[in-house]
Amino acid sequence: MKSHLEDILKKVADGRLSPEEALGDLKHFPYQDLNFAKIDHHRELRRGFPEIVFGLGKTEEQIREISKTIIQKGSNLLVTKVKPEIFANIQKEIPQVLYNEMGQTMSYKVKTPPPGKGKIAIITAGTSDIPVAEEAAVTCDVLGNEIDKIYDVGVAGIHRLFGEYKRIKEAHVIVTAAGMEGALPSVIAGLTDIPIIAVPTSVGYGASFKGLTALLAMLNSCSGGVGVVNIDNGFGAAYLASLINHLK
Repeated sequence: MKSHLEDILKKVADGRLSPEEALGDLKHFPYQDLNFAKIDHHRELRRGFPEIVFGLGKTEEQIREISKTIIQKGSNLLVTKVKPEIFANIQKEIPQVLYNEMGQTMSYKVKTPPPGKGKIAIITAGTSDIPVAEEAAVTCDVLGNEIDKIYDVGVAGIHRLFGEYKRIKEAHVIVTAAGMEGALPSVIAGLTDIPIIAVPTSVGYGASFKGLTALLAMLNSCSGGVGVVNIDNGFGAAYLASLINHLK
């Protein structure tokens, strides 16, 4: 949207575009009303990233129309919480879109996003945490970040974490996903000077209370430098990590 707006203003200034034609191009600036959704095209200019769509609760038709509108305006597309059957039907009409089955994300890079300053490490305690981590990984990628996935290095076998210590130390930001007792972010924070965004996952038996135990444990981390997002919110962790990674 920013580059599109700059292009329109330059054309008007050079006389290649009339004010009336420019007004037509800017008709849906800053948002476009689809009746069931108001697409915030202005968000890329305000925040640096386009609007990202939460797919859960939306119909297939709504996701399709929102996706087409975002792509037509020249913005990158990311839709989270997309069921495989919905993606399969949408791909027939928008063949460029990609699907991450584990993360349940649908994405399409219309243009290369601004690169981050360094690498974002995405770390899971267990294999069962990978779906949340994959949502984070796709989000980081669409927002222009180099990522390093380090999976299944939880405290039940802490030697696995130490085996990846060199890779962890090379990160600029860390996203950590953990269920059960949610101890991994505190451990990593005690070993590094890197900002950590912790994602509690809903993995665990009864007393994990669908991620509440991990959430409370992370909020009570003794190690400094741990920020915590909502349960299973891989997108939210990745978005914050990307903002940090793009700081000037």
